Amino acid sequence: MGLDQAWFGPGTWVYDETYPFYHSSSCSAVDPQFNCQLYGRPDTEYLKYRWKPANCEIPRFNGLEFLLKMKGKTVMFVGDSLGRDQWESLICMISADVPKSQTQMSRLYPISTFKFLDYGVALSYHKAPYLVDIDTIQGKRVLKLDDVRGNANAWTGVDVLVFNTGHWWTHKGPLQGWDNVESGGTMYEDMEPLEAMEKGLRTWARWVDANIDSSRTRLFFQGISPTHYDPNEWNAGASTGSCYGETSPVTTTTMTSMYPGPDLDQTNVIKNVIREMDNPPFLLDITLLSTMRKDAHPSIYSGDLNSQQRINPNKPDCSHWCLPGLPDTWNQLFYTVLFY
Repeated sequence: MGLDQAWFGPGTWVYDETYPFYHSSSCSAVDPQFNCQLYGRPDTEYLKYRWKPANCEIPRFNGLEFLLKMKGKTVMFVGDSLGRDQWESLICMISADVPKSQTQMSRLYPISTFKFLDYGVALSYHKAPYLVDIDTIQGKRVLKLDDVRGNANAWTGVDVLVFNTGHWWTHKGPLQGWDNVESGGTMYEDMEPLEAMEKGLRTWARWVDANIDSSRTRLFFQGISPTHYDPNEWNAGASTGSCYGETSPVTTTTMTSMYPGPDLDQTNVIKNVIREMDNPPFLLDITLLSTMRKDAHPSIYSGDLNSQQRINPNKPDCSHWCLPGLPDTWNQLFYTVLFY
C-alpha cells in the first residue's frame, strides 16, 4: 500500500480537543439539513474526533495554504448531496482560516458556487446524482445511461474535479429519480441497480478519458459514503434502532475489516471501472473510516425534518453527515492528496 492510500486506513478515531475546525454558527454555507447543532443535537463529542491512520500522520488542514496554492483556480464537486456535504465543509474549513476574506456565494440549480474573491478561487457543487444525464421525454424522466454530455458541459476547464455517485442508484418508490432508463437505444421501465450504475459509470469514464487533460486537471472520485440504518452492523443482536442516539465512533475491529454489503458492491463497481480507465481519478476511499462513524449523522437533528419528525426517532437521517463533522476529515484527506 502506498503512503497516499495508507491515509485511508486501517486506523482509529482519536478524541482531540482542538477539533472541530469551525462552528456551524459562524459558517453561513452550512445547509439546515447538515446543521445538527442548530437543530437541537444535545451532544458535542462527535465533533472532536480526528482520524489517525495506523502507519502515518495526516497534515493539519490549512485554509490559507489551500487558497495560495489554488490561486486563480476552480474546484468542482459533482454528484449527489454527499458531494454537497463535502463542498460546504470545505468552504467552512477555508473560511475559518481567512475570516476577513471577501467572498461571494451563488446558490443556483444545478450548480452553486462559492468564491474567495481575494484569491480568485471558486468552489462549486454540481448536482448530478447519477453523473449521466436525465432528460424529460413526453413527461417522463429518462435516465440516459449512454449520455453524459449534458452534465459534462460544466466540467470542461475546471482545475480540480471531485466526482461521487452511489446512493441514488438504489432509491425506489417516491425517492427514485427517474421513470425510465435508456440504454443501448432501448427504453427500460426498470434495471438492476448495480448493472445500471456500472453502465452509467462506464459512460462517464469514456467521457473523462476522451475529454480531460490530466496534465491540466486533477481528478478525484469520492468513495461510497456509508449509511447507518441497521444497528446489527455494529451491535450484533440489536433488535431495534438506527443511528439515533449514537454518540461515539466504532472502535472495535468488527466494522474496520470489511465494508457493509451494499457499500462493498458499489465500491467494487467503482474500482473496476476506474481500473480500466486510461485517465483514472484518484479514489478518495473514505468508506471504511466513515463506516466507523455511526455517531456522525444528523439523525433527527436536521433542518430538512419538520418539528414533528424531529421528535420521532423512527425516521432519522442516517445517510448524510453533520457539519462540522465527518466530511471535514474527507477534506483533510483531499487536501493531503492534493498537496502532499
